[in-house]
Amino acid sequence: MSAFTRLGNKLYTGEKSIDFVGRKWLWYAISGLIVLVAILGLTTRGLNLGIDFKGGTRYTVSGVTATQTLADNLRTAVNNTGIAAAQTPTVMTAGGKSVVIEVKSITQDSADDRKIEQTIATTAGVSENEISRDGVGASWGSRVAKKALTGLIVFLILVVLFIWAYFRQWKMSAAALVALAHDVVIAVGVYALVGFEVTPATVTGFLTILGFSLYDTVVVFDKVRENTKDLRGRRTTYAKAANLALNQTLVRSINTSIVALLPVAAILWVSAVQLGSSSLKDIALALFVGMAAGTYSSIFIATPLLVHLKSGEKDVLDAERRARARVKQADRYANVPSYTDDMAVADGPEEPAELAEADEVDPRKPAGNRSVPNTSTMGAGRNLPHGHGEVRDSRSSGRPQPRREPKSKRGR
Repeated sequence: MSAFTRLGNKLYTGEKSIDFVGRKWLWYAISGLIVLVAILGLTTRGLNLGIDFKGGTRYTVSGVTATQTLADNLRTAVNNTGIAAAQTPTVMTAGGKSVVIEVKSITQDSADDRKIEQTIATTAGVSENEISRDGVGASWGSRVAKKALTGLIVFLILVVLFIWAYFRQWKMSAAALVALAHDVVIAVGVYALVGFEVTPATVTGFLTILGFSLYDTVVVFDKVRENTKDLRGRRTTYAKAANLALNQTLVRSINTSIVALLPVAAILWVSAVQLGSSSLKDIALALFVGMAAGTYSSIFIATPLLVHLKSGEKDVLDAERRARARVKQADRYANVPSYTDDMAVADGPEEPAELAEADEVDPRKPAGNRSVPNTSTMGAGRNLPHGHGEVRDSRSSGRPQPRREPKSKRGR
């Protein structure tokens, strides 16, 4: 059995435990800092909206060997035309036989339009007849953005209804939505910071990461509900039971996230570094950032926030009071320190005043017969009985003792 598997078994049984719930303010601070950086990036840099959202002109070159070198040469040539609408164009390969160049909106058959087509044809080594032109109006991009926003709102409403119907607790729905908003803000902030273009593929990636984030949160919440079903019978608190649920699902969450992130990371590397394909890298970045943030939020945000929201409920408070009462009733002898060689020898207990007075009144009483209470172990209801003097031989010790005859020999 590997060390990671042994760790998972210890976490599941409670032999080892990581205090996620008790350190909730630390996780809140870390998440708050990350979200603040994401919001600053979004407000200062903004999103790089693609042609499908803001409108523009798309040129597609067919019948060429689509390589990254050709894409880089076309990007540089179009950018050097001096046309304002063609500054910082988006160039991507589409399959192995075509290249797509996107610029801002340009009037068809205008001088700028013809100049860009000639530059593309010269750089790619094709005729202008092999270049197709498509224009996307700003109104169309606005409708696409509205449809995407509508789909996101409908998705969130359905999520709230599903979680409420499944768990029957609105606080679980609220905690899940806060974790979901946390993941979306971080993903959007990363897009703004890195400057990747936002396309319809990006929206698809965002919807996918919302589902992944909620999936992990629902799994953890299901274990929390199982562990907190009978707090009185389990003799624990809601916070401890929820923290145990997090530890029991921790290894599973890590394994699931690693398995999901590895192929997405490979796609992101190939698309962004080797191929330069915008459509692939847009969705890959959204998936990678969203999955990583979703795993973090389901462990460090959703469950601690749920415990925080339920901390004022009567059942939770009663469980806390019972736990404190059990601590007060704990055996006092459990806290007695173990003996060590360098431990200082303490003075013996002083003789009680009433015992000293009794000794003065009856001085003839032998010292060995004095009844001295044992005060070395003091605890509620745990005092040892009084001593009754030294043990001596009985006066009848030398006499023959009676014995019981067997029934068969009686009366003979």
